[in-house]
Order: sequence, then C-alpha cells, then structure tokens
Amino acid sequence: MVVLHAAVAIAAVIALILIVKVEPVIALVVGSLYLGLASGLGFEKTITTVATGFGDIMAEVGLLIGFGVLLGGLLHAMGALQKVVEKLLRALGPRRLPYALAVALSSVFPSIYVDVQLVLAAPLARSAAPHLGRNGLAMMAGSLTAGILVGYVFVVPGLGTISIAGLLDVPLGTMLLYGFVLGPVTALLTVFVYGRMLARGFWNAEKDEVESAPDGRAGAEDAGATDHVSGAAPDPGAAPKPGGETGDAAPAGGATTTAVARERALPPLTVSLLPIVVPLLLIATGAITKAAGVESDVLAFLGDPVFALFAGLVGAYVLARRALGAETLGETMTSGFNSTGQILLVTGVGGSLGAVIGETNLDDVLSGMFSAGAGIPALVTVLLAWLVAAVLHLAIGSIAVAGIAAAGILAPIMGSLGIPAEVLALAIGSGALFALQLNSNFFWMFQTLLGVTTRGALKALTFVTSLASVLSLVLVMILSVVV
Repeated sequence: MVVLHAAVAIAAVIALILIVKVEPVIALVVGSLYLGLASGLGFEKTITTVATGFGDIMAEVGLLIGFGVLLGGLLHAMGALQKVVEKLLRALGPRRLPYALAVALSSVFPSIYVDVQLVLAAPLARSAAPHLGRNGLAMMAGSLTAGILVGYVFVVPGLGTISIAGLLDVPLGTMLLYGFVLGPVTALLTVFVYGRMLARGFWNAEKDEVESAPDGRAGAEDAGATDHVSGAAPDPGAAPKPGGETGDAAPAGGATTTAVARERALPPLTVSLLPIVVPLLLIATGAITKAAGVESDVLAFLGDPVFALFAGLVGAYVLARRALGAETLGETMTSGFNSTGQILLVTGVGGSLGAVIGETNLDDVLSGMFSAGAGIPALVTVLLAWLVAAVLHLAIGSIAVAGIAAAGILAPIMGSLGIPAEVLALAIGSGALFALQLNSNFFWMFQTLLGVTTRGALKALTFVTSLASVLSLVLVMILSVVV
C-alpha cells in the first residue's frame, strides 16, 4: 500500500502545481503530510519528519544557495555577462559565437539566474543573428537555451545543481569536477546537432519568427514575472543601464554624465569575473587534493564550498560597492535576499518529502525494484532515474522542482541503486532538463525576448532542451560504466 500512497502523494503534488496552480512549496508540504499520515507514521512523527527533513537539507545547502543567489545578483548588476558576450562577438566573429556563447553560459555563469541570463543575452543574440544567415536567430536562440539551462542542472554553483547534489549528499567539489566537463560538452553537442538540423530545413522563418523582434526594453518588461525554472529573479524587469541600474533611460545633461561615470567605474571583465572564477578554483583544488590523498587543514578549509562561495560573495560585494555605490548595492542585495527565501523554501520542502519517504518502508520496496542486486543493470538504473525526473518536469513545468522532487524520491534508496551518488545526481539533472515547454514562465519569456512565435519557441527551446537531455543521458550512461 505504501507504493500506492506514494504514487497518490506525487500525483497530488503534480496536480496541485499544474492544475490548481498552487505554489510548489505548499504542494510539496501537502504531499509530504499525506504520505506520512497515510503510511502510518502518525500526526506527531509526520510533522517532526517534515521539519527534520527541511532542517537537514538546509544544513547541507542553505548557505550555498544563499551565497550563490547574492553572488549572481552582484555579477548581474556589474554587467559581467554582457561584457563576455560582446567580447566573444568581437573576438570570434558571429559564426563561432553560438558555440562560444553556449560554453560560456554553461560553464561560467550558472550562478546568475537563468531568467536574468536570458534577459541580458537575448538582445545581444538578436543583434548577432543577422550575421549568421537565414537561420541566425534560430541558431542563437538554441545556443542560449543550451548554455543557460544545461549549466543550470550540471555546473556548480547552478541552483539546480546545488539542490540536487545537496539532497543526494554529493560533495560539491565532486559535482563540480563532473559537471564542469559534462555541462559544456553537452552544450556543444547540442548546438552542433541542432545546427545540422537547421541546415536541413528544421526552421521556417516565416512561421517561426515574428515579423519584428521586440526591442530590449519591451522584452525586459515582459520578463518581470517569476520564473518557475529558477524561483525568482532579482528584478530583471527593466533593461540594465550603465552602472547596473534599471529603469528608464537617463535624461540628457547631468544624469548622462553620471551614467558615463558609473560605466567607467565598473571593473574590467577579468576583475569582475574573479568572484566566480576564484571560488570554482578553490572548490576544484580542494576536491583534487582530497582525491589525491593530500592531508591539509588549510587546503580543506579553503576548498570548502561554503567558504569558497562566501569568499566570492565578499569579493563581488567589494567590487560592486566601489563600482555601483552604496544605494544601488543595497537594492541589489535586498532583491537577492528576497529571491533567496523562495528558493530555500522549495529546496527545503523537497528535503521534507525525501525524509518522509525515508521514514516509510517505501525505500525497501523501491530498492527491490531499482537495485542492481535485483538484476537491473546500472544503465537501466540511470535511465529510470532520468525518466522519473523527466516525467516530473513534463507535468510540473519547473526544472528546479522536478529535480528536487526526483532527488527527494530517490535519495532514501540511493545506497541500493548500484551507481555512485554523483552519477545519480547527473542522471536526475539530465532528466529534469527534458522538454521545457508551455507550462513554464521561462517559455513565454523566451518567446518574447527572442522574437519567435510559439512554434519557434517549441523548436528553439522545447526541442533543444529535449535534445540536450537525451544527449546528456547518453553521456551519463557512459560515465556510469566507466566510474
């Protein structure tokens, strides 16, 4: 009966989010309470388990998510992403730009909200599209999809990656080493295959593009809604002005002079990227030295993900305070604090669901179904984990919630699945990426900002995420055999 109750609980969570339009936090708690009571835990133990599960996952990833959100907001305010895309365009030319942009977005910028990345990169992608030929907009749109969303589920400190790794108790250093290879490789393969399909007539500009793409300001206004992929955005609702401000263009005279002065005050690109590059290097160094058997308290401290991200946050704070001024810095931090709350709640209640499952005997039942000891090869286990996350994403429309829910379901039986925890985390991330479509706010942001029709968005976003998901699944399967 516990399997039936678990199925009802998961179906109820999906229905509440998708049909009744209930917030994911409430839906996940309702599902956890139902499963606990229906499986016989009792009132007191059910509530205690929900609270304990929330606290345990917060202890694992709470600070990491908070620091990552604030760090991403500061990088956004300093215009780091815009500078990277502009330099790539000048250095590589338009035809290499889709590949370079996909790699940059998937490897360097997962700390920035996916919707903010989209708001900032879309105008630059549209401006470069005419230089790529008749399928230029399609190619640039697909590269944005691959870079932004692949990085979100595979590369630390992407919030999807951190949440899944935390629920499965995968060290972030280990996740960084695997994801930093798998993410960019998946993005490159996806752009390559998608480009070959475009060359064979996959895109029809007359039907897939609007007659005139919206300008940057109009698109940004449409992007103000909260995105279910990432939780909430640090106010990307208006196009960024020089110096990281938002709102109307500066009037002539003194205000223009102030804007120019703030633009000059912004740090160079190499400096503005240090707050994210240095933490990644610290985490990677800590993981490598640990794997090599090097015993050093200092290296362990410096390579700890909490310290590394905090060091990056402090660095970004110092740079932003000097470049933006105290007032703009305060607004950016406040927005980041507001966004952190929602993300932490969704992640925490995902841990609650996993804790309730762990207190039932569902783990024993599923262990017999999933484990390699039951005759299921590791490749099939990876496929099943991918399928769980993919089905949840199709139903819910949220990459983050799908990944968190899948990790919460599988975490209690992870020890009997016959595959390493990091492989399971990558399989879940791969599945959660599958087919981002009309039930996600990100879909409609994408359509508006890139200037494509609904049909065009289904090709450049839904199809591309499906392609990336399947390609990464193959890579994860290969990894499961090697590791």
